Amino acid sequence: MSNRLPTGGRVDRSAPLRFTFDGVEYTGLRGDTLASALLANGVLTVGPSLYRERPRGIVTAGVDDPHALVQLERPHSEPMQLATTVELCDGLAAISLQGRGRLDEAPDEARYDKSYLHSDVLVVGGGPAGLAAALTAGRSGARVVLVDDQPELGGALLGGGREAIDGRPALTWVAEVRAELDAQPETRVLTRATAIGYHDQNYVLVAERRPDLPGGGGRLWHFRARQVVLATGAHERPLVFAGNDRPGVMSAAAVRSYLNRHAVLPGRRAVVFTTGDSAYATALELAAAGAAVPALVDTRPEPPAALVEAAGAAGIEVLTGSVVVGTEGEARLTGVRISALADDGSELTGPVRELACDLLAVCGGWSPAVHLWSMSRGTVRYDEQLAAFVPDSAAQAVRAVGSGRGRHDLAGCLSEGLTAGAEAATAAGFPVTAPVVPSCSGDEQPAPPRPVWLVPGEEGDPSTWRDHFVDAQRDATVADVHRAIRAGMRSVEHIKRYTTIGTAHDQGKSCGVAAIGVIAQLLGARSPGDVGTTTYRGPYVPVSFALLAGRERGPLFDPVRTTPVHPWHVRRGAVFENVGQWQRPHYYPRPGEDMDTAVWRECRAAREGVAMMDASTLGKIDVVGPDAGVFLDRLYTNGFAKLPVGSARYGVMCRADGMVFDDGVTVRLAPEHYYLTTTTGNAAAVLDWMEEWLQTEWPELRVRCTSVTEQWTTVAVVGPRSREVLAALAPGLDVSNEAFPFMTVRHTELANGVPARICRISFSGELAYEINVASWYGLAVWEAVLAYGAHAGITPYGTETMHVLRAEKGYPIVGQDTDGTVTPQDLGMAWIVARHKDFVGKRSFDRPDTSRADRKHLVGLLPVDRSELLPEGAQLVAPGADLAAVPVDPLGHVTSSYRSAALGRTFALALVRGGRDRIGDTVLAPLADGRTITATITEPVLFDPKGTRRDG
Repeated sequence: MSNRLPTGGRVDRSAPLRFTFDGVEYTGLRGDTLASALLANGVLTVGPSLYRERPRGIVTAGVDDPHALVQLERPHSEPMQLATTVELCDGLAAISLQGRGRLDEAPDEARYDKSYLHSDVLVVGGGPAGLAAALTAGRSGARVVLVDDQPELGGALLGGGREAIDGRPALTWVAEVRAELDAQPETRVLTRATAIGYHDQNYVLVAERRPDLPGGGGRLWHFRARQVVLATGAHERPLVFAGNDRPGVMSAAAVRSYLNRHAVLPGRRAVVFTTGDSAYATALELAAAGAAVPALVDTRPEPPAALVEAAGAAGIEVLTGSVVVGTEGEARLTGVRISALADDGSELTGPVRELACDLLAVCGGWSPAVHLWSMSRGTVRYDEQLAAFVPDSAAQAVRAVGSGRGRHDLAGCLSEGLTAGAEAATAAGFPVTAPVVPSCSGDEQPAPPRPVWLVPGEEGDPSTWRDHFVDAQRDATVADVHRAIRAGMRSVEHIKRYTTIGTAHDQGKSCGVAAIGVIAQLLGARSPGDVGTTTYRGPYVPVSFALLAGRERGPLFDPVRTTPVHPWHVRRGAVFENVGQWQRPHYYPRPGEDMDTAVWRECRAAREGVAMMDASTLGKIDVVGPDAGVFLDRLYTNGFAKLPVGSARYGVMCRADGMVFDDGVTVRLAPEHYYLTTTTGNAAAVLDWMEEWLQTEWPELRVRCTSVTEQWTTVAVVGPRSREVLAALAPGLDVSNEAFPFMTVRHTELANGVPARICRISFSGELAYEINVASWYGLAVWEAVLAYGAHAGITPYGTETMHVLRAEKGYPIVGQDTDGTVTPQDLGMAWIVARHKDFVGKRSFDRPDTSRADRKHLVGLLPVDRSELLPEGAQLVAPGADLAAVPVDPLGHVTSSYRSAALGRTFALALVRGGRDRIGDTVLAPLADGRTITATITEPVLFDPKGTRRDG
């Protein structure tokens, strides 16, 4: 480890760790990151740039590094990881990214969890300001959570060397605060936990890394806090000058962090380039560590005298009013060129001086990390003195403190943190007074910086400055920004998208404000504040989809739902299909039968004898309350408020645009109790729709909606002989047409003692009953129906037969015969649209587009060749259409197509433009194989058009 210092740092020298990078084996120490271990071994270049393949090196020590992306191979495979945040472990293997990385095709074996927690005060950031806030709030007895993205608390103090609190090293104070927080019963501290999103009502998402788990993994925390304190720190900005992307050009704060935290000297001969005070500490500590520091280049003509004197005492020449104008070297930095800068920053005014160096530590100023503040809808303003955007007005119960608010001295950070913690706890109901601010030294309030957004080139103009990198990860330069402005763009949002600046993995954390400064200078704006900022969006750092999914992966990604009768279906050899989350029997093949044969047999049983189906998957919702009828009247196109108790009614729901959303049968069980059914796949969506209207538009209605889908098993008994089966199954029930008419419900006890709710409903056009029992009786009742129907040859049937039976009757299925652009009138159901009441979507029926005559209508199709099956989805064109023309104007498309035992032929349903006016016309269905099927348009009801079979 050629660059490892013999002493110092917060690494464990007794715990060496072996790792490989690009196949070469190295040694690091426990406490290293991959980046610090590489620097310790003299490895600075981490790969080529994405577009121009320029060598790129490590720049920062945190999440804002634009270059150090690697592919982890061991201990687990993970692409696009920042070497600056990857904690070193024994056996780690990583490779540099040659392009865009790759995903491991093997399943991720790591464990990811989700946790939910309410807190009185949530503090984001474990630096001095955040620690002070958590300490004060915790002393109040409030439930406090402190989250920090580092493995240990301390924030910027971890990379410092001179700071002291109450006369002791600052990290001693950090350890004491951590011990007190751990002892507080209502305080929780999470390290390796990054707040990635801040949403309404103080809802904060936190991604916790858990390297202790096999395969890595993590936990996604969902926090809801009464009060939030943001102590998120600040990002050190780069400076834009020629060759500023060369390996060896690093953030000054990162250089200091590697020195003091990891005992790594990134270079032997260093030049420091700064616009403010903070980089002086880096220069002094580099010199103290044994590096040669020939010069410190300060853009300010008159930096603080004390700093200049301290630098001079360390043998460092301070070049004031000057800038680095370029760098030298191929694979890495070998030297810099320096020149004086005009007072207005527009040009170079002195001779160019060359200095040999292998490290350039750059500080272009500090940008408070306002990302979470902005996500919370807080506003920001540009502070001319700080040359940074800082938090302004809050939109939620949140406070920003410390360097995240533009306060860069240790005493000020502690003061703001203590005050904010006390205010937050008091506002949450736990009054407490902020303690006295401890004395601090080694980190005083800095003098104002001199921002330099764009260092002039030695020759040419901005249109030619193709090595002045604004966003090095995107290889975006000043020339790119200039071209965007020449193209007429003025908005920072437009320029961002034109140049891709700030769209990489770091989302412009370090370069964002520098880019705004460059844009302002090229536009001739007075300051970056006149340009404004881009929109900060979550997540704050990249997160894996596995973390977002948690354990809802693989078989748990989407739950597989089965009915209580499912074991019987399996034993019977049913072929299943997925309907939403449900597994439903598609058909029941007997030995030697294919699907067509099995469905043909099942259809004949339903039309000629008796058949049964497990209909338990239909959505079922209890709607209860004094205003239940009024509520349903507003949602359905037809009326339900006057529906008699014990009766059922078919209804259609529309979206606000008048398009069919769902349909189903609703039963009125009591004056204030309705039981409605939905399509299987739409059950959750319908319940959400109902809740949305209740909660947001009609909160005055006294209604409760409860999903009871899984509480009931439904067995449909269908066919001419269904009445005799039901009579045997329910001997105490009068099943005559007069006593039990169509669209009514009866409650009875079955022969096996099970209470049942029986509805006389038909989705087949045949005499039919739906037997509803509590789900725990489902299998027993199914077997009882089979037993009592055995003498009649009762036949179980699946969803395919159900589709055939309903299509023969012209009954549409929402989602198959509709596509979100179909109205009830398009389906030939104008009769279901009430004229005397209002409902969701009614107003849209008056739109010209909704009432035009050439809309697509649901019609039937009979292929001329009775054996020819039209493919579902086939496009329909008029006879004589030029099929070679592109595009061909279609008349419509096939929505459902089947072979019918009852009709003795194939048939289909289709949506055809002006279809009701084309009954009897011929259409063509061109197929992908070159064939064309000719079909005749008919009414959609092809079987028993008069409905005589419904009553048996």
